Amino acid sequence: MSKRPVVDQDACISCGLCVSSCPEVFRFNSAGKSEGYDPAGADEAAIQAAIDGCPVQAISWQ
Repeated sequence: MSKRPVVDQDACISCGLCVSSCPEVFRFNSAGKSEGYDPAGADEAAIQAAIDGCPVQAISWQ
């Protein structure tokens, strides 16, 4: 996968939607914010669904 999901740490509100919908790719870091840790953990459609579901649009492709 040439692109990876990136979470804007300043925008993340720690709602957990991405973590619960795509735990193979997203997790909470030590600051309690979401982070993308394994971009190969799920297919692009599943990651895109998590991105689209973010209520504050804190996740984007890089």
